[in-house]
Amino acid sequence: MGHKIVVQNLYKIFGNHPHKGVKLLKQGYTKDQILEKTGQGVGIADVSFHVDEGEILVIMGLSGSGKSTLVRCLNRLIEPTEGKILLEGSDITSLNREELRQLRQKRFGMVFQHFALFPRRSVIRNVEYGLEVQKVPAAERRERAVTALEQVGLKGWEDSYPAQLSGGMQQRVGLARALALDPDIMLMDEAFSALDPLIRRDMQDELIKLQEKMHKTIIFISHDLDEALKLGDRIILMKDGYIVQEGTAESILTSPADEYVAKFVQDVDISKVVTADTIMKNPGEVASFAHDGPKAALWKMRQAGLSSIYVQHKNRLVGLVRAEDASSALKAGDKDLRNILVTDIHRVSPDTPAYELFPLLAESSPVAVVDNEDHLMGVIIKGTLLAALAEGVQTNGLAE
Repeated sequence: MGHKIVVQNLYKIFGNHPHKGVKLLKQGYTKDQILEKTGQGVGIADVSFHVDEGEILVIMGLSGSGKSTLVRCLNRLIEPTEGKILLEGSDITSLNREELRQLRQKRFGMVFQHFALFPRRSVIRNVEYGLEVQKVPAAERRERAVTALEQVGLKGWEDSYPAQLSGGMQQRVGLARALALDPDIMLMDEAFSALDPLIRRDMQDELIKLQEKMHKTIIFISHDLDEALKLGDRIILMKDGYIVQEGTAESILTSPADEYVAKFVQDVDISKVVTADTIMKNPGEVASFAHDGPKAALWKMRQAGLSSIYVQHKNRLVGLVRAEDASSALKAGDKDLRNILVTDIHRVSPDTPAYELFPLLAESSPVAVVDNEDHLMGVIIKGTLLAALAEGVQTNGLAE
């Protein structure tokens, strides 16, 4: 899995003498100073980053930060002033018009904030549009459009017209139109921001589900931090045309690069971002279902200062034994853990967000963190969860 796209020192200056603007930026002039001095508008300034195959990279920032200009430079809807955009090693900025047309048709799918559907075309004919432009034969076109509509949950709506659909459904048609082209890169510019909050959340969930199946490389532009935190494998935060910070949601929240970023993130609910694997502790002593009886389990608990112990069988977590049950079993002369094994225990995956752990810890402590094979990776108790969140919230309050 290599870098799909690599952007190197990209600039976009709007105006009659863009290279003059680049020169002034390199000399240390600000966006406002350049506008005042030359009338040139700084779109993006010395931007470098990469996007990996199959990841969702969210580029965010306030209005005027340069994020939409940047995404349009990637497929040269806007011509960059200087810099390179490498797609699997080949430079998009050096393509001629015909090569660029091929690239846009075959490699990039674009979904905008405004769905831009054709009102007089049925849903399926809207989805077929890009394939029609590519002169794909009618039967194949129809088949690919039907598949794309199924992927976005609109099976049965093929013959409806845009006016008959809700905003969320129209946006799904826009998404299906991009998916029908089967691009390996999706550029999504504020794709859900015109939708009502509830529908927007549904669409975010839908995109996450789709991505689990399709593994596209997605560059998603947003001004909404919650959306970025939910969707982004990594996040780039822009201001005045520059990148001010790049990293995972957690690294941006817990170590903001400067006061601008700290202000940006200070109202975020950190429990939605911190995940089980970042706060779990080493599980320590574990009992073996095959070899340990109540006496060995009690001895291990005593050594580790525990009131309960996890039990594994063939390296998989099978349950938990509590000290009081082990004592009773010992008195009753039991030689194994079969009768006292509690199998109904809370297991979570490493990427479970912290807020989902609270109700589990309220009922019982601890919570086991396991991988797909049920191997025990770590343990979470209420104290570690609260301490981690308190620490995160302190870091998060930098700007106050």
